[in-house]
Amino acid sequence: MVLETKTLEEKARELLKERGVSVIDIAKLVMYLQKDYIPGLSLENCVESVDSVLSKREVHNAILTGIQLDVLAEEDQLLQPLQEIVSQDEGLYGIDEILALSIVNVYGSIGFTNYGYIDKVKPGILQMLNDHEGPRVHTFLDDIVGAIAASGASRLAHQYPDRADDLMH
Repeated sequence: MVLETKTLEEKARELLKERGVSVIDIAKLVMYLQKDYIPGLSLENCVESVDSVLSKREVHNAILTGIQLDVLAEEDQLLQPLQEIVSQDEGLYGIDEILALSIVNVYGSIGFTNYGYIDKVKPGILQMLNDHEGPRVHTFLDDIVGAIAASGASRLAHQYPDRADDLMH
C-alpha cells in the first residue's frame, strides 16, 4: 500500500513542528541565502518556496526517516555503536548529510552549493538545532532543515535565471 502524499506531508509538517521547527524558521534561512541576490525578495516569497519544497514526497520521506532516527537515539533505542555515533553527532558520520542531500538533489547544483554553505555557517534555527545541549538529538534534523532551506533558495534562484551566476555560494 502506498500512502497518499497529502498524508505524508501532514505528518512531516507535524513532526517538524513537534521538534520546534516552523516554516517561518526555514523561510528565514532561505531569505538569508537569497536576500543579496534577488531584489525585492520578501519573507512571504520564501515561505511560498519552502511550502513548495515541503510538498515533495522525497522531502516527506527524509523528514520522517531522519526525525525517527533522532527520536530513537534520544530513547537509547539504536544498536551500538550507532547509538553513540548518532547521539553524539559524530563528525565523521556523514549519513545525516547523505539523507539531506536526497532533498537537495531534487533542485540541482545551486541547491548543493547552498546546502554546503548553510551547513557550514549554521545560521538561525540551524544553530539551535546543532547545539548539543539538552535531551534532544537533532543529528538528522539540522541537516534536513538546512537542505529544505537550500532547496527553497534554489527554487527561487531558478525563477531568476538571469542572476544565476550570482547565486552560487
